[in-house]
Amino acid sequence: MSHPLFLQHQATLDLALQALRERQYWSPHPEMPSPKSYGESAPADGLTAFEALLQQDFQLDGLPPSQGWVGSERSPYRGALRIRYPRHDADALLNASAAALQSWRQAGPHAWVGVCLEIIQRLNRRSFEIAHAVMHTTGQAFMMAFQAGGPHAQDRALEAVAYAWSEMSAIPAHCRWSKPQGKHEPLVLEKSWKITPRGIGLVIGCSTFPTWNGYPGLFASLATGNSIIVKPHPGAVLPLALTVRIAREVLAEAGFDPNTVLLAANQHGEPLARQLAERQEVKLIDFTGSSAHGEWLESHCRHAQVYAEKAGVNCIVLDSTDDFPGLCRNIALSLALYSGQMCTAPQNIFIPANGIRTPDGMLSYQQTAAGLCAALEALCAEPAKAVELLGAIQNPDVLHRLEAAQQLGQPMLDSRRLIHPAYPEAEVRTPLLRQLTLEDRTIYQQEHFGPIGFLIQAPDSAAALRQVEDTVRRHGALTLSVYSTDPQLQQLAQNVAEHAYVSLALNFTGTVMVNQSAAFSDFHGSGGNPAANASLSDSAFVANRFRVTQTRRFA
Repeated sequence: MSHPLFLQHQATLDLALQALRERQYWSPHPEMPSPKSYGESAPADGLTAFEALLQQDFQLDGLPPSQGWVGSERSPYRGALRIRYPRHDADALLNASAAALQSWRQAGPHAWVGVCLEIIQRLNRRSFEIAHAVMHTTGQAFMMAFQAGGPHAQDRALEAVAYAWSEMSAIPAHCRWSKPQGKHEPLVLEKSWKITPRGIGLVIGCSTFPTWNGYPGLFASLATGNSIIVKPHPGAVLPLALTVRIAREVLAEAGFDPNTVLLAANQHGEPLARQLAERQEVKLIDFTGSSAHGEWLESHCRHAQVYAEKAGVNCIVLDSTDDFPGLCRNIALSLALYSGQMCTAPQNIFIPANGIRTPDGMLSYQQTAAGLCAALEALCAEPAKAVELLGAIQNPDVLHRLEAAQQLGQPMLDSRRLIHPAYPEAEVRTPLLRQLTLEDRTIYQQEHFGPIGFLIQAPDSAAALRQVEDTVRRHGALTLSVYSTDPQLQQLAQNVAEHAYVSLALNFTGTVMVNQSAAFSDFHGSGGNPAANASLSDSAFVANRFRVTQTRRFA
């Protein structure tokens, strides 16, 4: 039986399903923060709503009794937010989630999907408020915080819901099954099938892209009938807390227990995520973060289906180009965007020892490296413009990593601190480039998360691609970028990408960067190398979040 919210949003769902089949550009969520799209007062209203959250207790109605308050978020731009969230231990959260699951699981796919679609629509209306929350917890500049934290994250949520509906709707509710028996009467059975959720889902958020990385798992599990506990990173609670509040409001209005979606906030260093993940009641875990934590979840939480995105080492190989200035600008943008604090940002740039071919002849290794350095310097020359691309450093560990990287290899381009005109206390750093050799594997075959890049001299392009394949197979990657005008080398690059299960970008010289990923078209991660064991999103990402139970009887 259908549900009013499903019928209300069915047209959007149908378009999303069509987009998944065709993989063309489509989005119902305008990505530009324009009053024409969101209303004339939306920018001011969003800022006012965000400011009203500061230095307050974040209220969520209908929660189990709390054990006080918790909160330690600091804006990379303006300092402590002083927002406190209700504290609950693992027992309270799991008991409330299990109780809410009983009615939610009986509602069925139409209700699950309809509720999710309504939540996503309401999130979109609050995009400006969420953008400020993302900006002041992650350090992203406002435009990126609006786009990646708002519409693009909402697209990824809708994508997961569409895949969930596609998989669930492929299972019929019932049939009359007839098997011929020769001379005897046919054997006739009535068969029925029911979509049954796995149980409680745990979403463990990250500090850099809390909504973009958190929404796919959250909505894939909720849309398949599971109850959800959202455990944000202690440094970026607010974007997911707002998401939980909106989800609970929709659930309550639709007649469901709002504890179907719960917030699990904690201080830095408290083991709440591990305490929840170890419990047998948790059947689904979505995680974005370090390899150490992801591998612990995969090895210690065998009672749950774990979807983990971990560290990776993204690479670029230079061979030849018909647009060297465009190549340099594109790579500079990719390195500088959000100061490299992206799981898709490139780190290792392989350059042949004898240089690269261009329309103007061969450019030596040193000339190629100099062109890249000059493009980065030009990009960061005007601090007022550069800060809107670089954002701010989110975590002090990135600064420590940046300082340590200054001792690696040979210098090519130093990192500089820029003064943000509006937030002078913000830590804004330009990218660092160091020169390495192919033998420096112990350095470049590990992730140096942040504004750190390595220019690696390789014997030739083919040797560079062999090294890339080895690196990705051993340590994982989400992106690979190759610049070549040679069809044979392009085919070799494609073979390497297929063997290492990594997304390949060829000859990006325009405004599209290798670290960008479009919902409904691009698969984020393949699930085939150590950087991630799943893809955002595909059928496999949702189909194992539910089971099908069967009843058979004689007709």
